[in-house]
Amino acid sequence: MASIEEVVLLYLLRRHNKNNRNRRTRRWGVRPLNTTRIQDGEFVSLVLPMRQQDEEKHFEYFRMTAETFDHLLDRVVPFIQHPACHRAPVSATERLSATLRYLSTGMSQTALAASYKLGTATVSKIIKEVCLALWAGLEEEVKCPEGAQWEAIRDGFWEKWNYPNCVGAIDGKHVRIKAPANSGSSFFNYKGYFSFVLMAACDAQYRFTFVDVGAFGKESDAGVFSRSKFGAELLQGRLPPLPCAPLPGTEVLTPHVFVADEAFPQKINLMRPYPGSQQLSHDQKVYNYRHSRARRIIENSFGILAARWRIMGKAMECSEDTAEVVTKACIALHNFLAKGDQDLPEENRYIPPGMADRDGAPGEWRRIVEGDTNLTRTRRITAARATQDGMAVREIFKEYFQTDEGRLEWQDQHVRRVHNV
Repeated sequence: MASIEEVVLLYLLRRHNKNNRNRRTRRWGVRPLNTTRIQDGEFVSLVLPMRQQDEEKHFEYFRMTAETFDHLLDRVVPFIQHPACHRAPVSATERLSATLRYLSTGMSQTALAASYKLGTATVSKIIKEVCLALWAGLEEEVKCPEGAQWEAIRDGFWEKWNYPNCVGAIDGKHVRIKAPANSGSSFFNYKGYFSFVLMAACDAQYRFTFVDVGAFGKESDAGVFSRSKFGAELLQGRLPPLPCAPLPGTEVLTPHVFVADEAFPQKINLMRPYPGSQQLSHDQKVYNYRHSRARRIIENSFGILAARWRIMGKAMECSEDTAEVVTKACIALHNFLAKGDQDLPEENRYIPPGMADRDGAPGEWRRIVEGDTNLTRTRRITAARATQDGMAVREIFKEYFQTDEGRLEWQDQHVRRVHNV
């Protein structure tokens, strides 16, 4: 009679033989069409000549100049450099090039693999690896502000958007994905498609200062925000880490605040507009206009992100984990390229003049992403009640906007025109 050990070994041997019979035999190590990659693949035939001969085309292709590309490569190469083995690895430069092309166009991985003469599975691995490297290598560009950075953000909102003691604009967006396996209705949002929520705050220069990626699409903005680390600290009064400060030109002290839309609760450090429109007083309508000027910065930040990185303007054909990694990579690239943008010639700017909304004129990003259903704003209204202290702070801002120190010369005319008064 066979022992237990012999029975187990016989079972394992039979399973091994069965797996070998069912295993697909590879026809070749490298597909014949791809064997000429180093002679006529897109990287060799287009990308390298483009660096030397056509700066404009290079900027269009990568969303950056050749000099900026090299700087970016230096930041990520420690994470994507592979040692040589029996076959020469795809270089770090080519890996970054292929990934940026995928992010900037939203083309399919199959089409990208064909143009670069790489295997589809290889391209899939490269994209995820490089996106992880972009998030890690550009960590300094996406970390939460510290110390004097908060004060610089506050000054930017006052100087550019005329909202005092404001340290950020907050909003959430749905990022469309294909239905994740075995996810049920968790990612199915109230708009009728599968998504996860991208919650973010930004500064006055359209740069993201906080991001939370991956919450279920069925959740509301306020719910996602309150469960994020940043949101929890803000709602508990620990953010921003700045003391109360006087409103410009006065001795009236107010907390530093974030601005958001009506999907968020009114708190002492989180301002939302006055609800409704027909029953509002003139002063309340003026406040809402001033509030909107600051809050729309986050809307424009999302719009610029989708216009520059077109992968964000379509349902991502990849796993939910990979889609989250891709989203983070696009945000890191956005901040990296937006930094110091004003010091560059207009033709080399990541955010050129006219890209964002300005003084009633719609931004160019709206035309570029027109018709895209991705990155749709969430509009659920929160059930959270406004705090009395929060409403009192909003009243202070409202009254300040009617004083000589806080008034804008065109605000009354704008409000009357919009409301047909």
